[in-house]
Amino acid sequence: MRDTRESRLLLVLLVAVAFALITVDIRGGQESPVDGARQAAAAVFGPVENGVAAAVDPIGNAIGAVRDSGERNTRIAALEKENAALKAELGSDDRNRNRLRELDSLLKTAGAGQYGIKGAQVIAIGSAQGFSWTVTIDVGARDGIQRDMTVLNGAGLVGRVTTVGPSTSTVLLANDPDFTVGTRMEKTDELGFATGQGDRPLLVQLLNGKAKVKPGDRLVTFGSAGDRPFVPGVPVGEIIRVDPMGGGLTRNVYVRPYVGFSKLDIVGVVVQAPRSDPRDTVLPQKPKPAPTVTVTVTAKPPADGEQAQGEKAEQPLQNQAQQDQAQQDQAQNQDQAQPPAQDPAQDQNPDDQGDATP
Repeated sequence: MRDTRESRLLLVLLVAVAFALITVDIRGGQESPVDGARQAAAAVFGPVENGVAAAVDPIGNAIGAVRDSGERNTRIAALEKENAALKAELGSDDRNRNRLRELDSLLKTAGAGQYGIKGAQVIAIGSAQGFSWTVTIDVGARDGIQRDMTVLNGAGLVGRVTTVGPSTSTVLLANDPDFTVGTRMEKTDELGFATGQGDRPLLVQLLNGKAKVKPGDRLVTFGSAGDRPFVPGVPVGEIIRVDPMGGGLTRNVYVRPYVGFSKLDIVGVVVQAPRSDPRDTVLPQKPKPAPTVTVTVTAKPPADGEQAQGEKAEQPLQNQAQQDQAQQDQAQNQDQAQPPAQDPAQDQNPDDQGDATP
């Protein structure tokens, strides 16, 4: 339609008619004169609107899903990130608690032996020196670490320092086949040499071939001259097997080390030896045996009914015994009442005896 004067006039007229109809409809309320027309229009256009809505709704839902998918993916990503952060925080807390326990145990061991230590953390396993059982720790020459220093943790002997760098050091573990340390038996003071066997128990060769040892006996380090490479009194392990005596000069025993070499974390390097040999004071206390449980059984007196039944059961036995005793007494009395048997010769008359004389 062209924008002419007539078209404008028609538009104004239609708008005026529309306002008039709206005014009449509002004032008429429920009795509005246009209500019939409205219902007719609803009857005609209602099905058309429902059909159009049914056709358009899937498209609208798809468009809404596409629009919301971006927000949903963003929300999922945020939740996953938050979950990962919570897991990392929880893991960090567990790790920190575990490290605190290890550090506390290390300090107790160092205090019991009066060892001056430098705390360190294991940062790598193995090294380029060719040792099969070594670890790298995060302290070195700048921290006062020197070669041939004893390394321990809260459980006992870990090894000795073999190589020192500016900020790191290499530790040869006590279970390495090239590792040897002098040992001393608890209480008996039997001396020997412990050698590593990898993931197997330590082999200890006692100098006394007739030494009396048994599984459960414990060993500590004997110490070295000048306390290098080993300080005395560090717990080594517990005997688990003893070879029979073969008449040799030495005797072999097998020792389970206290230290778990596959799960090292916090360790201490002994930078100052104790003033005196701590002997067996660093060894952990042996667990006390469980108390013996004693059960006391008290005889329960029989009930009245049970007692009466028992008495009834005893009465026939007592009556039978009395009858037997009475029969025995009667038989004995009869035996006593019978006269003794007489000789036939004595029963003859004396006159008869005279007559019989020739």
